[in-house]
Amino acid sequence: MSVTSVTSNTEQSVTVIGLGPMGRAMAGAFLDRGYDVTVWNRTASRASDLVARGAVLAPNVQEALASNELVVLSLTDYDAVDAVLEPAGAAPAGRVLVNLSSDTPERARAAARWAAERGAVQLTGGVTVPPDGIGLAESASFYSGPRRVFERHRSALEVITGRTDHLGEDPGLAALMYQIGMTMFWTSMLGYWQAVALADANGLKAADILPHAVDTAHSLPGFFSFYAERIDAGRHTGDVDRLAMGTASVEHVLRTSADAGVDTALPASVVELFRRGMDAGHAADSFSTLVELMKKPGA
Repeated sequence: MSVTSVTSNTEQSVTVIGLGPMGRAMAGAFLDRGYDVTVWNRTASRASDLVARGAVLAPNVQEALASNELVVLSLTDYDAVDAVLEPAGAAPAGRVLVNLSSDTPERARAAARWAAERGAVQLTGGVTVPPDGIGLAESASFYSGPRRVFERHRSALEVITGRTDHLGEDPGLAALMYQIGMTMFWTSMLGYWQAVALADANGLKAADILPHAVDTAHSLPGFFSFYAERIDAGRHTGDVDRLAMGTASVEHVLRTSADAGVDTALPASVVELFRRGMDAGHAADSFSTLVELMKKPGA
């Protein structure tokens, strides 16, 4: 079946495969914008409210793929994508697979090759908001893969999030940027959990420290901007801060947690990294020199 024979209005038709919270939000956003929406999920009951709103539930993944040229994949990871698409045979041919499932850049590249071998095209995507941000003009996402395909379907992608960005032709780039964001998110949230645990051990609630926690978080963009230029220039001079001072600070954090009886795994790992920098002779350098220890050897 050719793409042009799939539907009379490809610009207003979409298939969504995977109806977890994110997939359901995406399908709902397309319905809100007047799209003809086909959905499929292993657990069909998750589609009930979407069908009540006008979506069509495909009886199997082959028919879900055959329904529309544009297919949004919202699954847990690429293992789940493989499990869904591998049995579909030739059904992916002629489809644009907008793969919003989380996984590594290498898995994204392999999936793009798999799609190309079957006559399909993959756009790898990364959505930067939770389900309640889907469909909002201020929400953002990014994509990589063939730019011509991205531009052709930009209006549909802007239904998912109002702001979209094309990062490049390499299908792994969007997955890389997504994982960079997740690296920062999970590590930052663990830091907040550590702070909450420390507060609790001292008789304070999360609400008690919230204003200070928010102020601290709001200070970070300034540090990101300040250090980015210096890091790219390989300049880690101790004119503003010194690793020795930072090491003393993180050791105070570790001891404060230990004194309070809370888990010390996170602050201990931070101290270990700082001490590695000290052992490497960087006591008088900026603590930004730690990024050199964290880079791939020989990079």
